Formats: sequence, C-alpha cells, structure tokens
Amino acid sequence: MKASLAIDPTWIEWQQRWGALFREQATQAMLAADPGHGIDHVGRVVRNAEQLGAVERAKAAIVLPAAWLHDCVLVAKNSPERSMASRLAAKKAGELLERMAYPEIYQADILHAIESHSFSAAIDCRTIEAQVVQDADRLEALGAIGIARCLMTAGSLGQALYHLDEPFPIQRQANDRSYSVDHFFSKLFTLPATMKTASGRVEAEHRVGIMVAYLKQLALEIHCPIGDLEAAMEKLGVAPVPTIG
Repeated sequence: MKASLAIDPTWIEWQQRWGALFREQATQAMLAADPGHGIDHVGRVVRNAEQLGAVERAKAAIVLPAAWLHDCVLVAKNSPERSMASRLAAKKAGELLERMAYPEIYQADILHAIESHSFSAAIDCRTIEAQVVQDADRLEALGAIGIARCLMTAGSLGQALYHLDEPFPIQRQANDRSYSVDHFFSKLFTLPATMKTASGRVEAEHRVGIMVAYLKQLALEIHCPIGDLEAAMEKLGVAPVPTIG
C-alpha cells in the first residue's frame, strides 16, 4: 500500500501521545493468543489502518484505538462463541478506555469499530472509521501474511493442508474445518468484494493475486492440474485475478 501519514499529521500526533500505552494494553491482552492472532498481528492491523485511514481521511483518534484493541478478548476460531468475539472485545475495550482516561467523545465510535470489524459478527459499519478498521483487519487474511496465518491457525487446529483426492473443491463442498486450503475458497477469496474502502479493495485484490500464485505452485508440486484450481475458483464465482510472477 502506498500512503503517507503526512496527509494528516494527527496520525503521528496520536501515536506520540497514545501509541505506547495502547501497545502495552494490547500486548497484555494477547499473551495467550494463538500463533496467527498475537501482538504481531495486531501491530500489522494498526499499520494497515494507518495507511488506509490516512488515505480515506478517517479520524486517527477512533481508528487507532480500535485497531490496537480489536482482538483484546481471545475466542478460538473453532469456538461456538466465535461470532461473539468482537462484541466481547468491545466490552473489554470500553473498560480499558475508561481506565486510560481516553477522551469520552470518541469511545462509542471506537467500540462500534471493534464490534463491526469481525467477519462472523456480520455487523454493518456505520462510520468511515469502522470501515477502515474492518478493511485493515481483513487485509491480514490475504497475501503472504494471510497464507502464513491461515496455515498456522490450521496447524494449531490439527487440520490437513488439502483434500488428497480433490485438493481444490470442485465436486465437493469446501470444508475449512478439515483442510486449510479450503479456507481460501470458503472465505478468503471472497474478502475483496467485502472491502468497504476503495484503497482497501485495491490492496485486497493485489494480495489475492499473491495467493492464487501460491495455489498454482502448490498444484504443480502435488501434481494437480492447474485447471482444477481454475474450476474451483469459477465455481466460487470469483473473477480471475492477475497473479504475481
């Protein structure tokens, strides 16, 4: 992504005033996180949010606290309470904001941005700040980082990499509870169409291209026809994306 925080100096000013404190709070909250959802993930979401937010002219005082605290309550991906994770995080974030004496004028919008960032919560984003945070988090599921996080999470859940008889879901339904590659088809390839900001969608489409290139290489290495990958993407209704390399 190409963006400059100089577009709005309040982004730099916020980090100077509040950044270290929010990093500390997020770090404490993420101590028990799985490998794909630790403080490194949160830090990357914050950087994504800075870049998107500066371009979209969102308010740093809302975007950055929400980005730092969006995962401050940990709920496993395979938990039946997963759809409640962002609401639980918003409740906890409210307590942290009060404790930090963060300006009350921004708190309701921060909590909304945290609640609505989640894919599984399916809450509409009412503000540009919420849209930025949601897009920043979803970018983490795409590209090289997205591939790594998908495989780390799948490994922690004991999933296989792919279905041995049909690596890419054509005749069968994608099953991302059993096969990590299936998660590309059940969710990840659909994310660019859900991006709320123009800059987020451009970056999402670029990162999907990287993921398609990875799957093409995987197909070659496991002796699966490239046409099977193309057929699985066509079945999903995902438009062809230029690949990298």
